[in-house]
Amino acid sequence: MSRLLLLLLFLPLLFACDPPVPAPVESPRVAATIDTATPVYGDTLIMGSIGDASNLLPVLAADSASSDINGLVYNGLVRYDKDLQVEGELASSWEISDDSLEIIFHLRSGVTWHDGAPLTADDVLFTYQTYIDPKVPTAYAENYRQIDTVEVLDSLTVRVRYRQPLAKALISWSVAIMPKHLLAGTDITTSPLSRAPIGTGPYRFADWVPGEKIVLEANPDYFEGKPYIARLVYRIIPDPATMFLELQAGGVDHMGLTPLQYERQTDSERFVKGFNKYRYPAFAYTYLGYNQNRPLFKEKAVRQALSYAINKQEIIDGVLLGLGQEATGPFKPGSWPYNPDVKRYPYDPVKAKALLAEVGWKDSDGDGILDRDGTPFAFTIVTNQGNEQRIKTGEIIQRRFSEIGVDVKLRVLEWASFLKEFINPGNFDATIMGWSVPIDPDGYNVWHSSKTSPGELNFIGFRNAETDALLEKGRRSLDRAERKVYYDRFQEILAEEQPYTFLYVPDALPVVAARFRGIEPAPAGIMHNLIRWYVPEGEQKYRR
Repeated sequence: MSRLLLLLLFLPLLFACDPPVPAPVESPRVAATIDTATPVYGDTLIMGSIGDASNLLPVLAADSASSDINGLVYNGLVRYDKDLQVEGELASSWEISDDSLEIIFHLRSGVTWHDGAPLTADDVLFTYQTYIDPKVPTAYAENYRQIDTVEVLDSLTVRVRYRQPLAKALISWSVAIMPKHLLAGTDITTSPLSRAPIGTGPYRFADWVPGEKIVLEANPDYFEGKPYIARLVYRIIPDPATMFLELQAGGVDHMGLTPLQYERQTDSERFVKGFNKYRYPAFAYTYLGYNQNRPLFKEKAVRQALSYAINKQEIIDGVLLGLGQEATGPFKPGSWPYNPDVKRYPYDPVKAKALLAEVGWKDSDGDGILDRDGTPFAFTIVTNQGNEQRIKTGEIIQRRFSEIGVDVKLRVLEWASFLKEFINPGNFDATIMGWSVPIDPDGYNVWHSSKTSPGELNFIGFRNAETDALLEKGRRSLDRAERKVYYDRFQEILAEEQPYTFLYVPDALPVVAARFRGIEPAPAGIMHNLIRWYVPEGEQKYRR
């Protein structure tokens, strides 16, 4: 379950360093989730999702909806536990060599795929080979290109040898292991498993009605024990307001609340009795990213000026209702790699206009819009449908930019189209998006200049030679103090260059129907032990 934390990223952790000490989970009604009754099987958990999945083969999935499903259908060799420590999943144990170049994984015996075939070391080797196959269009190959060899020692033992130390080598094997017997010799891009996956995880795929729902059923043969909740249904409801109405009407059991819903629409006696809500800092940040392949954003002064024109506190207060904090870079405040001393951009429209004037942007014709060489300063910000926080953030930014003479249009797009037609091919001026915050600071896939091809994660085209060198050094070092030096400087460069205006780190605000017991708030959030959630027999709503 803890792999649900690892959205859209490469999921790093050190061989030899402890994870950061995260903020505790807060719930106004934690006591209501504690139950001493004996767990029982049955019932259905209906989860609201603003977007549909795109691909249920993990190597090809690049969106959060797909990752959520894949995290329940598949397993990795290792994962994070509730306290963000590495523990075994498909691997029962492992040994790391003294030089940190070799890991030997011992797989659990008796694990089977959902079709009944046994899991073997050949599946691990096949997964590795798939990720490094140049014909497979994946954004996540980088971790596995660092490997020298993967050898099958016997049916349950795999030896992985690296060319040089890699800080996140161990946790990179949280990657979902895929079934060789169903995929070998096929064109993986056209595999039926992309629509009907077969994994080893706690839930088996049952149904997918595009744009409506995805249904999973408990795996009775799961190696950690059959999940108590018999069925999970992901309902695709693009509008958060509609989803909240469905929650109140009983058509949804679990969703992420908006700040407005959390603060002002959940205090009625009926709601308090029927639901438990939680709050904790999300492993995520939201940003305004500038496409530096567009001439308008090639100058650092322009990007800095736009950052000065944005009032971040206004967004945190007005959009998040104070349920979040300012972002200054790609790391979570309070975590060990976070650098609190980077350059800041307090709201200063006068300074913003002065910076733009220095590079030739002035209102030469008196129409209220800055121009240079006869070209008005105008561009479009794209963001995705269903995320009201991003949309409202865009509206506030649009208004603030207009006050300094910058003409901005805001375009809101359906999620699949947003990714396929705009973000992946780099067909945009600027975008409001979010990233998950990795527990390990290796941001190679997002920030390195080698990752700017279509479909890769550095889709804004940020290129900086010093940053490249720092990222390469940081991922090779196993010493936290040394890595801290590299990543502090990395954040200083990002703060100076402003390829993104880092906006805010929101609070996660999940809510769950009160009939579900066994929820255990932890540093990893509330989803880490989903297979142990249950509903007392007398309160079960859906019978089969």
